[in-house]
Amino acid sequence: MRRHYATIKDIANALNISFATVSRALRDAYDVKAETRELVLAKAAELNYKPNVNAKGLAQHRSYNLGVILPTITNYYFSTVITGIQEVAYGAGYNLVLYVTNDSAERERDMIGNLSLGSLDGLLVCVSSDSALSTGFQGIIDDGIPVVFFDRVVEDIHTSKVVQDDYNGAFEATEHLIGNGYRNIAHIAGPEELAFTRNRMQGYKDALKKHGLPVKKEWIVHSGFSQAHGEQDVARLWKCRQKPDAVFAVNDRKAVGAMLALKQLNILVGQDFGVVGFTNDPVAAIISPSLTTIAEPAFEIGRISCQLVLSHIRKKKFDAKEVVLPGKLIVRESSKKA
Repeated sequence: MRRHYATIKDIANALNISFATVSRALRDAYDVKAETRELVLAKAAELNYKPNVNAKGLAQHRSYNLGVILPTITNYYFSTVITGIQEVAYGAGYNLVLYVTNDSAERERDMIGNLSLGSLDGLLVCVSSDSALSTGFQGIIDDGIPVVFFDRVVEDIHTSKVVQDDYNGAFEATEHLIGNGYRNIAHIAGPEELAFTRNRMQGYKDALKKHGLPVKKEWIVHSGFSQAHGEQDVARLWKCRQKPDAVFAVNDRKAVGAMLALKQLNILVGQDFGVVGFTNDPVAAIISPSLTTIAEPAFEIGRISCQLVLSHIRKKKFDAKEVVLPGKLIVRESSKKA
């Protein structure tokens, strides 16, 4: 049997006040006395009142649904971002509708083409690895649906974006390796077309240049973001005539893959070969040796992204903002040279 929820009319009858007064009190209107509002809220709780979101949405021409498009939900970073989004969305009375692309540009395009825009008030997006193929987002914005990008963004679309400070994080990671005595530092990077891949690679290059160390094209390997990609990248680096003595990885999963590959080669990570990642995934503290990394503010990225999309929904002329959040170097065993 379905649970019965009280209505505004039930509260009005119980308190012997008008329907309109109850409605204004629940909306915290300025013209309702504080004691009246307290009585209404107490009676609403007593009678198990729940607002009718569908009716509210129809009255305000809103669905109270936010779409979230992201590559995966199975890793620490994205699950933490979603937690930040949820905190803000649910607090504002919004539901989330998740769309997972499995990091496929083709699936991303299909999802965009099949979105029911009438059932969404806004969209939060982290694009797939092949962002060059990401199309359709401008059309969604032109149709009046606010879009906010986070983490992996489409650079040529004018809308709000929330990212971590990829350049300075990569610069600090590379300079940390240099400061610990490593001199031949490779970079296992993400797909070339992604903005944050380019920013992290530039931070890596500029740190090497600052300290007069070589930037070797064969020591920069572009691939995906998985542990398997990290293993494959090290195998490729080991075919170079001159071998590196350290690796800065675009994310922790690739860094872990690199460490596993190095162990297979009987290379002592940390003592003989430095590794630094980027994310601060929980596995970084568990793997042996533990992984030095740049901690990303994933929860804050989700929270601020959701705040921005709600601002775009509430105020149609809200100016687009680009928010860049700093990371933090977490030093562990993988970068401690003997």
